[in-house]
Amino acid sequence: MMAPSISRSPASTRQRVIVSPEGVPLHFTLASRGARAAALFIDLAMIVGAMVGATLILAKLADGIGLNITGGGSPAGRAAEAIAVVWIVALFLFRNAWFLFFELGPRGATPGKRICGIRVAARARGAGGGQLTTEAVIARNLVRDIELFLPLLFFITAAVEGEDTDLAALAGLVWFGIFAFFPFFNRDRLRCGDVIAGTWVIEVPRPRLQQALSISEAAGGHSTEAGSGYRFTEAELAVYGEYELQALERVLRDKRAEAIRDVAEAIGRKIGRSSGSGDERAFLEAYYAQLRARLETGMRFGRRKADKHSSDKHSSDKHSSAGPPLPG
Repeated sequence: MMAPSISRSPASTRQRVIVSPEGVPLHFTLASRGARAAALFIDLAMIVGAMVGATLILAKLADGIGLNITGGGSPAGRAAEAIAVVWIVALFLFRNAWFLFFELGPRGATPGKRICGIRVAARARGAGGGQLTTEAVIARNLVRDIELFLPLLFFITAAVEGEDTDLAALAGLVWFGIFAFFPFFNRDRLRCGDVIAGTWVIEVPRPRLQQALSISEAAGGHSTEAGSGYRFTEAELAVYGEYELQALERVLRDKRAEAIRDVAEAIGRKIGRSSGSGDERAFLEAYYAQLRARLETGMRFGRRKADKHSSDKHSSDKHSSAGPPLPG
């Protein structure tokens, strides 16, 4: 399959356009550096809060049953040591699994990112549903340790130990600064983890299309312009999958007449049907609504079709094959 080409819109430094393999331009907006920083701070605050909460719960548990970590080899001492091990594992999971768990989810976003209205997407497939592989999410988050946690730990440890470690503390601060300012030195606002994993962070578009389609008569398969009804067969709808559905949604949301006409012609050629002149939007809205209904029905029965190149897959298949979630 031909790889999508990427260009930058002169209207804004954060606007990007991805041209899909079908030649359809898809517009989206990169997340601002401020939004990414705010999301990170929110996530870190939640992680610290979870760590403190877990510590208090385990301490209360140990105190309630009279355990003492200094109890030596006694049964009570061994039980206290077991609780201490659980505490260490919990802290490790909070710090490392937080980002992995949420970004591997269907929204591709941690709670902090969701609050700030941004999400992670694969650069190779573009915005609004670029398929994130498990490997990409793991890679970008493993690099976060090198970018953030290790230099801060190095700096704090060196600063606490005294004057003899001033140079080491400075080295840790410089180390942190290099990675912290990395997004300012590339136009796509990528941090090192994004460069390595092939991802970027984009703004989540407001869900205006779902409301428009739900009240649009054309979405039900009838055009008020030409008076024609559009009903598609199972074979015609089976041509496309979730990726194409979201690409079609973006075209409809952007309301660009030329793109709507080109996409209607491309779909018409693919399924052997065509819309009337001037009726392209009704044709696309009807196809979108019926394709979405078909895919959602398949999901309820554990089947998903990632894109036009794949067959329906059971929902227990590998995460990277499942594709992005349906809108709404």
